Amino acid sequence: MPEFGFSIKKPRSENLDVTAKAKYEELARRVPSFKRCFQCGCCSATCSARQFTDYNIRRLHTMFRRGNTEGLAEELRKCMLCGKCVLVCPRGVNLRQLIINMRKMLEEEKK
Repeated sequence: MPEFGFSIKKPRSENLDVTAKAKYEELARRVPSFKRCFQCGCCSATCSARQFTDYNIRRLHTMFRRGNTEGLAEELRKCMLCGKCVLVCPRGVNLRQLIINMRKMLEEEKK
């Protein structure tokens, strides 16, 4: 049968039963504004680290929420904690504290 010109993609839905819900809730407890994020991308658009690397705050957020910590610590180290993302966030998410606490939680997990 000939190709039709488009294909139906697999849905990108997230199975909440396999996510790291306990880690997510702990991070939300430490940084309550974390739950307000709806991943608009303003933070990634203004990020200084993004200008020089493939750093993407939204990707980190998703990786953490899904419990995919492989390579997460290396990505978090790219953040310069400049705070530009905090200034442009329309929902008032404290992204600096979010990054700091993600780093801390990963370190605590190693111990």
